[in-house]
Amino acid sequence: MNYDQTTEYLFTQLPMFSRVGAAAYKADLTNTIKLCAALGNPQDQFKSIHVAGTNGKGSTSHMLASILQTAGYKTGLYTSPHLVDFRERIKIDGVYCSKEFVVDFTEKIKPLIATIQPSFFEITVAMAFSYFAEQKVDIAVIEVGLGGRLDSTNIISPEVSIITNIGLDHTQFLGETIPQIAGEKAGIIKKDVPCIVSEYTEDTTPVFDTAAIHTSLAYGSELFTILDIKYAHDYLEVEVLNKKTEGLQTYQLDLNGSYQAKNLQGVLGAVSILQTKGWQISNQHILDGLSHVKKNTGLYGRWQIISTNPTTVVDVAHNVAGIQTLLAQIKLVNHQQLHIVFGMVKDKDIDSVLALLPTQATYYFTQAQIERAIDGHELQQKASEHGLTGNVYAHVNEAIAAAKKQAHANDLIVVCGSVFLVGEIEGIIPSTVS
Repeated sequence: MNYDQTTEYLFTQLPMFSRVGAAAYKADLTNTIKLCAALGNPQDQFKSIHVAGTNGKGSTSHMLASILQTAGYKTGLYTSPHLVDFRERIKIDGVYCSKEFVVDFTEKIKPLIATIQPSFFEITVAMAFSYFAEQKVDIAVIEVGLGGRLDSTNIISPEVSIITNIGLDHTQFLGETIPQIAGEKAGIIKKDVPCIVSEYTEDTTPVFDTAAIHTSLAYGSELFTILDIKYAHDYLEVEVLNKKTEGLQTYQLDLNGSYQAKNLQGVLGAVSILQTKGWQISNQHILDGLSHVKKNTGLYGRWQIISTNPTTVVDVAHNVAGIQTLLAQIKLVNHQQLHIVFGMVKDKDIDSVLALLPTQATYYFTQAQIERAIDGHELQQKASEHGLTGNVYAHVNEAIAAAKKQAHANDLIVVCGSVFLVGEIEGIIPSTVS
C-alpha cells in the first residue's frame, strides 16, 4: 500500500473515536501493552513528558516542545486529533513523521492488528512511540487522548506529568462530576514522578493531592502569578511573577488567546522541574520558544486569525469550559457585530454549550463531514430553543463564505464548536507545511 491507501486503511478498518465515537473507546491498557511489548517496548527508550487535561493540553504540549527544541534537544511531539494530515500527530522538531514510516509500520504490524484487534488510537500511540525510539529523540512530549488513567499513552514513565485543567467533557467515559473527571486525569500521576497542575480549584485539589501521595505535586497558579495580560492582533504579552524567586518576567506568546496565560503557568512549572533534573534550559530558551510556538511545532486552530476585514478567527473550543474561555477572549477584541460559524459533535453537552452563546450574534450552523457530527438543521433547532438564530450550511467553508459576505469590515467572525469542523476549513494549515 502507498501512504494514501495506508491512512485510508487506518481510518476505515480500525475503530476510530473521531469517526464513530463511543464504539471505538477502549477503557483498558491491555492492547497498548501487548502492541508495545511486541515492538520491543519503545516507550522505555526515550525520555518523556506526559500532558493531560480537559482543555489546553494541546497548547501546553506545543509550548513545551517549542521550548525544548529551542534549547537544542531533539524533541518528539505526539498529539491528537489531527486537523488535516494524519502525520500532524507525530512530529520531531516540528517535522511530520515520514510517509514511508507510516506505511512500513502499518505493514509490519498487520499480523498484530489481526490478533489483538486494537483501536485506531492504540495503533497511533504505538506508532508514535516506535518512531521516537527509532529516531532517538532526546525527549518526547506526549499528550493523552482521552482521560488519563486508562488512556493508551499511560504506559510511559515521564520526567514530569502535567494536568492543565478539569472541565465537563467526555462525561460518558470519565464521570459526570468534576471530581470524578479529575480522578481519571489524575491517573497519569505516578510514584516519584513530579506533577504540575496548571489551575487550582477547590473541587479538584483534594483529588490531585490524594493521587500524588507518593510524589511531589505543585500548582502552576501557586508558583507563578499572572500580573498583566496584553492582547495584540498576533501575539499575547503576559507579565509573570515567580513567587519563589520574586522575579518578574514578561513573555510574548505567538499563541494569542488570552486563555494561554493559564496554560503558561503549568508550562513554566514543568520547565522549572526539568531544570532541577539537569535539562539545560535557559531563560532565553523559554522566551524564544514561547514566541515561536507556531513556527517551531506547527500548532493551528487556537485563536487562529485566518483573514482580516472582517477579522475571521478559528478556534477548536468545543465544550463548556472551552467556549467560556473563547467568549472571554472575544470580549477583548474590538468589533461591532459578532458572527459565529458553529458545529458540534453529537456526544458533547450541546445544550449547555448553546446556553452560553450570545443571543445577539448572527449564527451560521453547519457540520463536519463525519458520523459523529450533529446535523446542522438539528443543531439549528436546538439553538433556537436558546434564542440563537441563523441559517444552515452544508459545509463549514460555505458557512464562512456566507458570514464574510454578510459581515462588515469591522465585524468579527468566529468559527468554533468542533475540532473536526476546524480541520475541514480550506487553508487551515499552510500548504508549505509537510
